[in-house]
Amino acid sequence: MANKGPIYVLACYILWGVLPIFWKTLSAVDSLYVLAARIVWSLVFISIIMLAQKKFDRIKAVLADKKELLRLTAAGVFVCINWGSYIIAVNSGRGVDASLAYYMNPILAILLGTIVFREKLTRLQWLSVAVTFTGLVVTIVRYQQIPWMSLIIGGSFAIYGAIKKGVHVEPGVSLFYETAVLAPFALIFILMSEMQGNGAVGVLSGARWLLLPVSGIVTTVPLLCYAKGIKTTPMTLSGILMYINPTLQLLVSVVLFHEAFTATHAILFAFVWTGLVLYLIAGVRQRKKEAVK
Repeated sequence: MANKGPIYVLACYILWGVLPIFWKTLSAVDSLYVLAARIVWSLVFISIIMLAQKKFDRIKAVLADKKELLRLTAAGVFVCINWGSYIIAVNSGRGVDASLAYYMNPILAILLGTIVFREKLTRLQWLSVAVTFTGLVVTIVRYQQIPWMSLIIGGSFAIYGAIKKGVHVEPGVSLFYETAVLAPFALIFILMSEMQGNGAVGVLSGARWLLLPVSGIVTTVPLLCYAKGIKTTPMTLSGILMYINPTLQLLVSVVLFHEAFTATHAILFAFVWTGLVLYLIAGVRQRKKEAVK
């Protein structure tokens, strides 16, 4: 039987790549309200899946492991930061910055691995980090400001990934807890926003209300595709496919949303892409050495 893992991984990256189109349909609603709705409806959707698969006993088992609960809570906080900053970026016309965040993510993950997990880097990996950092410095000099949005989106996702390395439960259970710890705060925010007249009432009408529950589906489905596919997908292939996501985001932002792609953007992307190429080459070399051993 053919390995379908790469197909699931590819589907995940394509869905993430075109997701800005969905969030743009909710641009009239406050971005933090959209984030809160995303958390609540993601919890509802993953709960339905867990019930259908009769896996709620696994959810209960986690309650006995305090350290695992702490890890899942931390993961929930950082994925919330990632989701929120991403929605804000897309709906404020900064989709190009959001796409840059995911080009930068592997480099940020490398730095995090070095600092937190004391992973050793090869010379080529250090060079890829240096090239990317140089691009950031050039951008700061030209813009006279730090690209905070890209760093927050990419950095929060890198930290989320680092936390998930220590999580032992399956993806569905993990996503349940990640959203469950945030859902009470999200519900309170939704109710307060509606009471103050800053919610979705009066902004959405008719079938457009369905966009809010659909936000849970478009959040959960790609994550489940990734979890299903990554188990049988070679890391080299997964690493290459990963760049479909930010590339599609970039195209959607520039072509569909007509965001400006400035000379400074071009310079920064050139440095980041060069760093990524070096990173991929370093990864291929390392895997060849491991294969020889």
